[in-house]
Amino acid sequence: MEFRLLGTVSVDTRRGPLPLGPAKRRSLLAALLLSANTPVPIGRLTACLWDDEPPSQARGVIQGHVSRLRALLAEGDAEAYGVELLTAGDAYALRLPETLLDAQRFEELLTLAREQRDPADTVLMLGDALALWRGPALGGAFAGTPLQAAAHSLEESRLSAVEQLARAYGRLGEHHRAAAVLRTEAVAHPLRESLSAALMTALYQAGRQSEALEWFHRTRRLLADELGIDPGRELADAYGLILRGDPVPELPVPHPGPEAEPPRSPVPPRPALVPAEAHPADLLPRAPRGFHGRGPELAALGRAAAGEAPVCLVTGPAGVGKTALALWWAHRGADAFPDGRLFADLHGFSDTGEPSVTEVLREFLLALGVPPRRIPESAAAAAALFRSLTDRLRLLVVLDNARDSATVRALLPGGADCVTVVTSRHRLEGLIASDAARPVPLGTLDAQDGTALLAGVLGEERVLGEPVAARRLAELCGGLPLALRVTAARLAGRPRWTLAHLADELADERGRLAHLAVDDTGVPAALRLTVQQLPGEAAHHFGRLGHHPGTHFDPYTAAALSGTDPLTAGGALERLGAAHLVTETAPGRWELHDLVRLYARGLDPAAGPEALTGVLDHYIATALAAAETAQPGGEPCFALPADFRRPAAVRDFADRAEAMGWLAAEREDLARAATAARAAGLDDRAWRIILLQWPQVVWRSRDNWSPLLHTALECAQAVADPYAESRVRTLLGWVLSEEGRLADAVALLEPSPALARRCGDRLGEATALINLALVQAAQGGSDAALANCAHAATLARAEGGTHTEMLALLHLSRIHLSAGHPEEALRVAHSALDLGPEHEEAARTALLHTVCGEAHLALGEETEAMRLLERAADEAESTGYDEGAVRALEALLRVSGRADHRKRYEDAVRRLAAEDLRTP
Repeated sequence: MEFRLLGTVSVDTRRGPLPLGPAKRRSLLAALLLSANTPVPIGRLTACLWDDEPPSQARGVIQGHVSRLRALLAEGDAEAYGVELLTAGDAYALRLPETLLDAQRFEELLTLAREQRDPADTVLMLGDALALWRGPALGGAFAGTPLQAAAHSLEESRLSAVEQLARAYGRLGEHHRAAAVLRTEAVAHPLRESLSAALMTALYQAGRQSEALEWFHRTRRLLADELGIDPGRELADAYGLILRGDPVPELPVPHPGPEAEPPRSPVPPRPALVPAEAHPADLLPRAPRGFHGRGPELAALGRAAAGEAPVCLVTGPAGVGKTALALWWAHRGADAFPDGRLFADLHGFSDTGEPSVTEVLREFLLALGVPPRRIPESAAAAAALFRSLTDRLRLLVVLDNARDSATVRALLPGGADCVTVVTSRHRLEGLIASDAARPVPLGTLDAQDGTALLAGVLGEERVLGEPVAARRLAELCGGLPLALRVTAARLAGRPRWTLAHLADELADERGRLAHLAVDDTGVPAALRLTVQQLPGEAAHHFGRLGHHPGTHFDPYTAAALSGTDPLTAGGALERLGAAHLVTETAPGRWELHDLVRLYARGLDPAAGPEALTGVLDHYIATALAAAETAQPGGEPCFALPADFRRPAAVRDFADRAEAMGWLAAEREDLARAATAARAAGLDDRAWRIILLQWPQVVWRSRDNWSPLLHTALECAQAVADPYAESRVRTLLGWVLSEEGRLADAVALLEPSPALARRCGDRLGEATALINLALVQAAQGGSDAALANCAHAATLARAEGGTHTEMLALLHLSRIHLSAGHPEEALRVAHSALDLGPEHEEAARTALLHTVCGEAHLALGEETEAMRLLERAADEAESTGYDEGAVRALEALLRVSGRADHRKRYEDAVRRLAAEDLRTP
């Protein structure tokens, strides 16, 4: 049995880790382990689990967790290891041999390492000590203040051990190893000067002086930018020593002293420059109830607040919990601000109107003890007095719901030791540019934290009773804290409702937003306040985006939905992004949160049909351009719908790779668009959108295309279009043959040539005959296959379809080769190669050269065969056609034992596996 604190808090047994359950239980275990074999009072355990806001039933909850821990320990045969969880009056103690606790073994190894005379022994012991770490200390536990302090102390011990290990390597003369050990930690802790100084010294001793000096300048810039300070003496001394080229003095291995008491807040307290008042100003609202998660964001806020006169900017969409995060952090860090904590709700997104800057400053000045008669009437004078009064104070200012940078700028305090936290639905990029505000973006909660938030309002028992339904509720709320709180409020007021019942209600998109509103609070109200501040063009685009059938959109898609051009749409998307109504997931690629999408759709429901037709026509036009670029001359030449509305602009594709990349990236949205078209009765657009993905279908033939192509076939039959039906049957039949479903493929393909002939699509008839021939050959009917391929080539030649003729001759040559006619295969392959420029048909040229090489092999002409197969492999690899490369190299390996051929073959096979080209 082993207890772990150096990483995720856990208990390992012979049968595997014990299922400790929720974070609070891990926190309780961590608190007991940190004071192993010592009674821990209920009060301290409460502080570890809830900080300053314990529930009234805290004692009962702790007793419940203790009872469950005892049961888990019993399941792990704890008694056999001398482990027992004891009650000691108003306290609990976890009795265990200290050798079972990783943190204790770590400390023991550090002590032993300090006592060693031989640095090689020191290296071994420190290496063993550091190997005990499996991640950040106390992982998975609730980050209460006492546990935060303990985790910080453990991390300081680990970093100290790393520095000792580097010194030991240095004493052994292994300076490169010392540098490697230090670099990892120096990158992770760039503002820890002792690490940087040690790394510089190690690099210098390893003969890497320029790297050492570069690291100094990097650290100096970081200290200036992040903390506003110059390098300390240790760093400066190391820099001077390197510049002078002096030898590094021999230093005894230091014996670490006692650890300093870690800070109790995200911002280390500094001495107040003026005596604090007996009752410092405190305008903060109470800390939010049921706050959960947000560990990375709290840490980011702490880092952002660590500089000189910092302005921290918490941004995110309506209802994401910006105010809750700011207040939670502010209350946890109360001790860091002895001169007071000011708060103002600027109502930047409210029906009640924004308070004037003068009104806010008046409240601040009164809180700081300025008599009413001394407060200036003008905003400028009041701001000057506020800056003057705060110049030597350590003060926290929270400006909530800010709408613009100018209002915030007028309310910034003057002291270098003051911290300002701003929350806003807008990015406030002007504040970042002018006042070096440090953004802390806030996103939605994951399902686990969302479920925890529900439990915080409803109680753990109700949520634990329906864990699947609770997780489903969190997902239906899209991880939006406001939606989760409204959901919890509805359930709390209806104790007879099950979580599953409300989840079923929310599953219906038509009524979801109505269920996420309580009185005047809820998701619709929060979004309305944001949308009503949008300029007209942006508001128009926002309403149309709600009708997008896909999940992502770019300026071209937004323009098609709104009936504008991509430049205008791009500007509107930037404005909506600044208001956190859309999220940019990649450069130029945006998405809507599900609840925001439903709200946007409801703003202008009558515009739905027009918006849908616009975006469908955009997809047809863009997919046509992509197909033409991916395979020039090979796209289906169908007529556009009679009422087709050409977009204002169509994306240009620079080359085949870009076109194929677009088709791959948009595959899901193209499928959604086709489904939406079918549902709206626009079958003429649905089959076109599906069929135009044919370059991707051909390239990734075994990637489960058949369901989508069956939909296209149903659409083609619904509009009684023989051209569409023939083309879809031809492509679907080929896909089914690639999947090994030969009988189904034949059934689909046999009517296809006649359908194409009936509507005069001679190239379509040729393609259908080629695909039918392939299935016939696979079934052993080589004579019929040869006849159909030859007829297809004749049809294509008569129509001037070089692309299709070349395809027919390629397969005709391959069938001849399989049928044992190598001379005929060579003749046909050479006639195909004579048809067009190799650069336009690179993939097929590679396949034809492979056929030629295999034919020469069959004729016993190995030298010519190897030359052609080498060429085929080169051509396939140069175009990224890994399947062709595998075929050529496979044939080459039958006559060549060269290691480079085998390596190329294995590399191509690996690439194929990585791309999942052969997975059904």
